Amino acid sequence: MATIYDVAKLAGVSPKTVSRVLNGDAPVNAKTRTKVLEAIETLGYFPSQAARMMRSNRSGLIGLITGAITRSPETAEGTGLPDLFIVQAIQRVIAAQGKILMIADTGGLYDTIPTLARTFMQHRVEGLIYVADYHREIEQDLPELTCPFVLVNCFDRHGTEAILPDDRACQEVLVRALLESGHRRIGFLTLSPDMPATALRNRGYADAHRALGLAPDPDLVVGGMARGRDLASDELTAGLDRLLSLAEPPTVICCGNDEMAMRIYGLLRSRGLRVPEDISVAGFDNYRAIAETLFPPLTTVELPYRQMGEAAAATLLRMIGGDAPAPAGPILVPGPLAWRSSVTALTHVSP
Repeated sequence: MATIYDVAKLAGVSPKTVSRVLNGDAPVNAKTRTKVLEAIETLGYFPSQAARMMRSNRSGLIGLITGAITRSPETAEGTGLPDLFIVQAIQRVIAAQGKILMIADTGGLYDTIPTLARTFMQHRVEGLIYVADYHREIEQDLPELTCPFVLVNCFDRHGTEAILPDDRACQEVLVRALLESGHRRIGFLTLSPDMPATALRNRGYADAHRALGLAPDPDLVVGGMARGRDLASDELTAGLDRLLSLAEPPTVICCGNDEMAMRIYGLLRSRGLRVPEDISVAGFDNYRAIAETLFPPLTTVELPYRQMGEAAAATLLRMIGGDAPAPAGPILVPGPLAWRSSVTALTHVSP
């Protein structure tokens, strides 16, 4: 393997001159530069990343901890692979800046995060990112970090920089669109109350009503549904029955996620109710493997995983560059509405 000394010998210059050409840290006349570049090409020389790191005190490495690799599509349930989408977006932004993203998977064991963080610091990463699989609070204390650190899809009690989906705004956008299409009885099957997103989405549901001068009916909100495979059929059946048994049943049902909406389709059809002719249905996530393949396709709101990844990478790079002001709180990323044919507009209904 060629060395900088081999390049210098072939070009007839000193190793220091070769270094100046490679790093651009001092002027070199055009003729000499050309000779050095020709020698580099002839020898197939690649500069040592370790040597550059020692000179610049910058490794060019970014560490990322996730569980996305362990979680396969078969174990991703109805929510898809949100952490993988986030990781892909981070990778694109980091690579565009000429840095290398090093990824470590937790193997499904949350307790491994401190060890992985320490390992990354030993490799002198310039920054560190942790990506969670859903919006939640993390309690694991990480070792004292010597580099900028960003959380994605999660937050902690220490005020660490965090990128989160704007669950409140997403739910408000969806419910407001339903209200503006004429629906006034909007049922809401929420996820488990121990999930931070649930309280935020409940606020969004109420805020959408109040923005149009309407009072939300608490009887239309049925809470406590679990997520993924823990979403028991009898629990969902009971929630749906509660909504349909109201004196004024809902004209549309908002579901805590798209998988729940898919199950609601089946439960409604088993009762002889058609979607959307007899009752409309909306989801949450815009998990396309569900939303676009259901019949009719599902109206839902998108959790902005890719945008969150981009925001996380951009935030970390600004912190590394020293020009990122400390945020007042988590950076909230809103998601767009995906309006499809599972909702029938009731435009004849007045406020």
